[in-house]
Amino acid sequence: MATAIQTADLDWQCIDGIEIPVSKQFGDVYFSKDNGLLETRHVFLNGNDLEERLANLNDFEYFSVAETGFGTGLNILALWQLWQKVRPSNHSHLHAMSVEKFPLSKTDLIRALSAWPELKALADQLIQQYPLPIAGCHRLTFPKERFSIDLWLGDAHDIFPSIEKTQTINAWFLDGFAPSCNPDMWEENVLDHILRLSDYGTTFASFSVAGVLKRGLKKHGVSISRPKGFAHKREMLKAIWNYPQRNNHEQDNRNIENNAFPQKNNFTQRQIAIIGAGIAGLSSAWALAQRGHKITIYDKSAALADGSGNPLALLNPKLCPIEQSSEHLMTLTWQYALNHYPNFKAFRPLTVQQIALKKPEELLELAEQYPQDVLQTHAANELELKTDFSSLELKVAGSVYPHQLKDQILEHPLIELRIEDIQSVQQLKEGGFELYNHKNQNITKADQVIICCARSSKQFFEKYPDLKPIRGQVSWVNNQSQTLSLEHAYSYGGYCMQLDTEHLILGASFYPNRDDHDILPADHVHNYELIHSVFPEYAESLENVEKWQGRASVRAQSADYFPLLGKVEENKEIYTFAGLGSKGFLFAPLCAEVLAALILGEACPVPSSLLKKLDPKRFNKKVKAKKPYFKKSHENLSE
Repeated sequence: MATAIQTADLDWQCIDGIEIPVSKQFGDVYFSKDNGLLETRHVFLNGNDLEERLANLNDFEYFSVAETGFGTGLNILALWQLWQKVRPSNHSHLHAMSVEKFPLSKTDLIRALSAWPELKALADQLIQQYPLPIAGCHRLTFPKERFSIDLWLGDAHDIFPSIEKTQTINAWFLDGFAPSCNPDMWEENVLDHILRLSDYGTTFASFSVAGVLKRGLKKHGVSISRPKGFAHKREMLKAIWNYPQRNNHEQDNRNIENNAFPQKNNFTQRQIAIIGAGIAGLSSAWALAQRGHKITIYDKSAALADGSGNPLALLNPKLCPIEQSSEHLMTLTWQYALNHYPNFKAFRPLTVQQIALKKPEELLELAEQYPQDVLQTHAANELELKTDFSSLELKVAGSVYPHQLKDQILEHPLIELRIEDIQSVQQLKEGGFELYNHKNQNITKADQVIICCARSSKQFFEKYPDLKPIRGQVSWVNNQSQTLSLEHAYSYGGYCMQLDTEHLILGASFYPNRDDHDILPADHVHNYELIHSVFPEYAESLENVEKWQGRASVRAQSADYFPLLGKVEENKEIYTFAGLGSKGFLFAPLCAEVLAALILGEACPVPSSLLKKLDPKRFNKKVKAKKPYFKKSHENLSE
């Protein structure tokens, strides 16, 4: 689906002291020369009656606005400004979705938005999270504002068919360059998917009244009017998909066909139970609590007691060829994680030197495919540590201190951790669930339940995919005399980095189908041999392995190397999030957003193709084991 994203090629016109960007690709301006902000308010905000609709949202109601061309972000910022003005004092949430084939570079975006001083405070927040020009969905979250954005980068013809309908779009900004300049945006295929993502009651507004747009909407039964346009423009388009007459059987059938999910009008605070306090459970709790729901996490011993409890986690993705980026789990979750974790004191930004051991040409050529600020190749003699191998530097990466992260998550006023050995969950006829402990005592009731118990998740379901145990041991050693930079990590099948200013952490051993937790001297030797094979001189400067400390844990891995995320049984409102393998801290934040979308009926931030790969029900059919998502190497245990 994806190709390398090309940023917009711009000219600039200065009119009355305001710089107006002009697209060289399409030969059209990005906003009105009369006043782009006033045009946005007139056409898109007023054209969708948003001031009244947003002001009257119920508590916990979710409202979704989508547009067909992000451009400079002016429409989204104007929407956000209106939301600040009229939003109710409750837990309602506004979500915006936008598609862009040629995103502005961050430099050009800053320059374009400088034309609107009144939007600066919002523009600065947008710019801070503005994504790299890499194809796919980029979720930007502003929880204090109860506002979020999904910015999909790529061709509308590819993107709209790939969007999973987990939530109806309530209002559309049919924006973009004029149909005469950019006819592809207004073709029937795009408009059909715009209607697929909509429902009765959805509204539409556009500066254009072109025939192709009107015909595309009318064929679905959308009612169109043409009020006065902005400034010198005679007309604009204002439309609504009206509810059909009761005897209109044809439109009723079409509505059923266009709706992939039941409408949810449960605008109440949920009581959600999460079983398992590893990174999957903690991340799910955080995502749902940020939306105002009450979360109780149950664990039989302690938070981070099992596979997620190492002293330091490295966010070290193996990036895919650029044409796969929009559907590649590791690439998508890496980008979201680097927006998510800086909100916590537990995050430490760094770069990762990925040593080119196997198929070095394939690894190193990725630097030419990605934006220049992401990857850089280095010859062997350019590294801090002496080696015979070249490397690929991942310049945008980080590490996380799990226990510090856990503490901050559990400080959230809507999250409670209870030490309780939950053994079973029973669904009630009237709705909701009861949880029972190992003594068969009824502990509590919950509206929804999420099982995040790694391999133990299986006990809560009649049918559940097998998860393979993988034992791994990390080691740490005092290296005060030979400390490395805190800003660098090294990945070489194993990995090493500073745990703190006095200790080096390194690993990891990798033993499939083993579930023992003892700290073994043989695994320390293994970790030593890994680093010695790449950095022999540095390895020989370290203390004898007899003085090393460590931690062993067991990861749970699915047969196809994708996590299990979603409902296990279609007719039961009980969910699972497990099987993250060694990439838990990388996968968890974005996967938790996907889970929130499935539970609450919100927009989904990954394409349908990837959502199907995460669905636990994918194992109900007998299929051959797929090629591993990433290589079975020791680097899989970098967390």
